[in-house]
Amino acid sequence: MRNVLALILAGGKGTRLEPLTRDRAKPAVPFGGVYRIIDFALSNCINSGLRKMLIMTQYKAASLDRHINLGWRFLCRELDEFIDILPPQQRIDESWYQGTADAVYQNIYSIEKTRADYVLILAGDHIYKMDYSQLIADHIVSGAKLTIACIPATLEEGKQFGVMQVDANRRVIEFAEKPSHPKCMPDDSTRCLASMGIYVFNAQFLYDELCRDATEPDSHRDFGKDIIPGAIRDHLVRAWPFRDKNTGKSLYWRDVGTLDAFYEANMDLVAVDPELNLYDRSWPMRTYQPQLPPPKFVFADESTTPARIGQARDSMISTGCIISGGSVTRSVLSPRVRVNSYATVEDSILFEGVEVGRHCRIRKAIIDKGVRIPEGVEIGFDPAADRERGFTVTDSGVCVLGMGYDSLLVQDWSID
Repeated sequence: MRNVLALILAGGKGTRLEPLTRDRAKPAVPFGGVYRIIDFALSNCINSGLRKMLIMTQYKAASLDRHINLGWRFLCRELDEFIDILPPQQRIDESWYQGTADAVYQNIYSIEKTRADYVLILAGDHIYKMDYSQLIADHIVSGAKLTIACIPATLEEGKQFGVMQVDANRRVIEFAEKPSHPKCMPDDSTRCLASMGIYVFNAQFLYDELCRDATEPDSHRDFGKDIIPGAIRDHLVRAWPFRDKNTGKSLYWRDVGTLDAFYEANMDLVAVDPELNLYDRSWPMRTYQPQLPPPKFVFADESTTPARIGQARDSMISTGCIISGGSVTRSVLSPRVRVNSYATVEDSILFEGVEVGRHCRIRKAIIDKGVRIPEGVEIGFDPAADRERGFTVTDSGVCVLGMGYDSLLVQDWSID
C-alpha cells in the first residue's frame, strides 16, 4: 500500500445541507456525536494501511483545516507518511475548481510529487466502513486502468448517482451520471448499480485522462460526466461491489448530502443493533476529541409533577454532557450539551455546546453548535410556527436550527 495515494475530495459547497453548511464545509459537519463526516474516509484509509493522503479543500474550509490539524497529524513525515491539506492554488488558471476532475487536474503537480503508482480517489462526505486494500488488490490483479466501487440502489436513488452497466466479468460497458431514468440491473428490475464515487486509477492513466479532458472545450471537468464515459470506450474499466466490513454481506453506505439523509444516518446509530457498528475494535473510527469529563446524569425526584429525572434512553451521549433533570430519548448528543430540568429531547441531534432550557420540548430536530434554547420553548411540534421563526423544516418534518439565530440566545458565534 506504500505506492498508493489517497486523494480525498472535500471542497463541495454542500448547499443541500444548509444551514449546517452555512459556516463550514460539508465534510466538517459533526456526525454521530463526536465525529466529523470526513473522519470516516480518513479512518478507512488508516485501517486499510494507507499512509499517504491529500485532502483537497475549497469552500469554507477553516473548521475542516482546524479539525485535521487537531486530530490527524500523527503520521511520520520522515517515513514518507502524511495527511496534507491542499487548498486551491490556481496553478493552472485563476478560476475555482470547475468539477471533480478539474480539482484533481489543477493539483497534478502535487500528486505527481508523491510518486504513487495508484491513486485512490474518495469523497469526504459519505458515511461507511470499507477496507480499501481489498478494492486496490482487486484493481491491480485485474489489470484494469480504473476500478469503480459500486452498490445496488433503488431506481429513484440512482437519479442522484452515477449508474453503470457491467458484463459478466464486471467490466463497465456503460456509465451515466445522475440519469433521469436509471437502467436497472439485469437480474433486478427494481434496482440499479450505483457508483459510490470511489475510484482507483493507475496513476499515469489518471494523468493522461485529466490532461486529455482539459483540452475538451465542452467538458464538464467531472469524473462521472466526462472522465469515466471516455475511459470505458477504449480501456478496461471494472466495477467492484462493496461488502460491509463487519458482516461481509450487508451493505452500509450513506450519502448524507441532504438534511433528511443526514438525520436518518444519525438515527441509524441509536438503533438497538445498528447497521454501522462504531464499537468494532478491529476497525476503530478515529477523530479529535477534547479532554472533557464523562457525561453526567443528575436528579431522580419522582415526587414532582412532571418528575425531575435526569435520564437518557436509546441514545448516544458524548463526553462533557450534563443531563440535569431532563429526559433524552432516541437522540444523539455531541460534547458539552446540557439538558435542564423537566425538558424533553426526542429523536433529535444536538451539536456541541447546545443548552436546552427548563420545560423545553424538542422533537425531531437538528440543533447546531452553541445554540441556547430558552426556557419553555417547543421545537419540532408545529412546522408552521418553526418556519415563522426562521428555522428550516425538511420534507420529512425535521426542524433544523443553524448557528446564530437572532430569535434564540447564542452561546458561541465562532465558526466550527
